[in-house]
Amino acid sequence: MNDLSHIGPDGRARMVDIGSKVETERTAIAAGLLRMAPNTLQRALSRDTKKGDPIAIAELAGIMGSKRTSDLIPLCHPLPLTSVTVSIERDSDADALRVIATAKTTGRTGVEMEALTAVSVACLTLYDMLKAIDKSMVIEGIELIEKTGGKSGDYRKPSS
Repeated sequence: MNDLSHIGPDGRARMVDIGSKVETERTAIAAGLLRMAPNTLQRALSRDTKKGDPIAIAELAGIMGSKRTSDLIPLCHPLPLTSVTVSIERDSDADALRVIATAKTTGRTGVEMEALTAVSVACLTLYDMLKAIDKSMVIEGIELIEKTGGKSGDYRKPSS
């Protein structure tokens, strides 16, 4: 039995029909990490580089990216997002910046991809803003932390 909703009975990719689903409030939280050299982290936290404030620009880019998710991921439905927030802070355990995005909508499908896209775009923007200082930065651990609403119910990543 095929448990992948984006694969039809004929084995071909398809956009899932959500027309009969009930609209519910849906929220998703995603996170990721950009590891870097200590001096690069200090420059980022100073919020002053030749290109501007890397943190503020990356937070805005993440929000903008979330709004374009259906343009980037072929089978995602375009969603009317009601809220997207992106926050970037120093990670307490590493020379890294932690990116956290929360996406919300009231609709027939979830916003997990929008939250994950926001984190991805914010991390890529940070890399772009800081690459002149450190090309060895590593983006890692982009993951869904939590989601609420919808037929499949709520999800929270188990603690490690």
